[in-house]
Amino acid sequence: MLHHIWIIYLLTLGHFLTSAEIVDKPLTGKIICIDPGHGGTAATDSYRIGPTGEREEWINLRVAMLVKEMLEKKGAKVVLTRSDDSNISLDERVNLAKENKAHIFLSIHHNATADSTVNFPIVYFHGNASENQESVAFGKEVILQLRKALFTKNTPVSLVSDHTIFPMAGARVLRGTYGMPAILAEASFFTHSPEEQRLKNREYNQREAIAFVKALENYFAKPATTVLPKNSRVEVVPFKVFQEAERMSPIAKLWREDMETGKKLLQKQDSASLQQAYEYFTRSVRSFPDSYVAEQCHRFRIEILEKTGKMSEAIQEKQRLAEFYVPVE
Repeated sequence: MLHHIWIIYLLTLGHFLTSAEIVDKPLTGKIICIDPGHGGTAATDSYRIGPTGEREEWINLRVAMLVKEMLEKKGAKVVLTRSDDSNISLDERVNLAKENKAHIFLSIHHNATADSTVNFPIVYFHGNASENQESVAFGKEVILQLRKALFTKNTPVSLVSDHTIFPMAGARVLRGTYGMPAILAEASFFTHSPEEQRLKNREYNQREAIAFVKALENYFAKPATTVLPKNSRVEVVPFKVFQEAERMSPIAKLWREDMETGKKLLQKQDSASLQQAYEYFTRSVRSFPDSYVAEQCHRFRIEILEKTGKMSEAIQEKQRLAEFYVPVE
């Protein structure tokens, strides 16, 4: 009888150890660089502030500190690019990730736009999707977990290249860390008044932090591949878009209305209407180039280019769509 009890004890203990190892294995020993975006610019930056005064850099840091705490409990080594409201240069952030030989880079941000009704997650990877597949894979995990934690299941999401908003070079922290899986996540919009209030709440910040940790666990639980050199498969022609100040303008606020106007004109099929529709779709993309609507507008632009015989431009547009806008599901 004692012999049987001892065997059961060993089997049970073995089961518990194995379960713990399976749970902890994805993150144990991983070096994860967490970058709370911005910081220390309250006196000089008027764009990153919500309707009642909550600043983006404060939210970013709160969430990042929670992510750090959770990751360390799961056996990861966390490198923070800042731990207070300091202005750390983009180059310093990149160097911290490289010098510490990080396995992955996560830049945590929250978003702003001229349209205060907007609230959905956007995740950026650097360069072309076909070359930077590991960052795309990580981005998919993050965006699905963010939607699950903070939004409804029908909320639209955007997983896009950083070249959608910075056409010539992409985001500095993603460009500088290229070669490792790296994303910049805009979890939600603090310019949306109800969301700004939620983002002030620690429990809500914790829900977001848990989403990032789950995404990291899911990512590291799968086999990794190599990030290919930039432009080794394709080089996409840059597409000029509105920059930060312009995207906060009254014109940019028409991003969704412009698409709907373009769709109505597209139905008429005459050459003048097609040209007008093309201009509306183009302005919508330029106003909000990283949105789910921009992806739709690029598709309409392709349709018009093909109908008007501009096949080389249509091919370029198809390339841009394929490399810069990634379907999540």
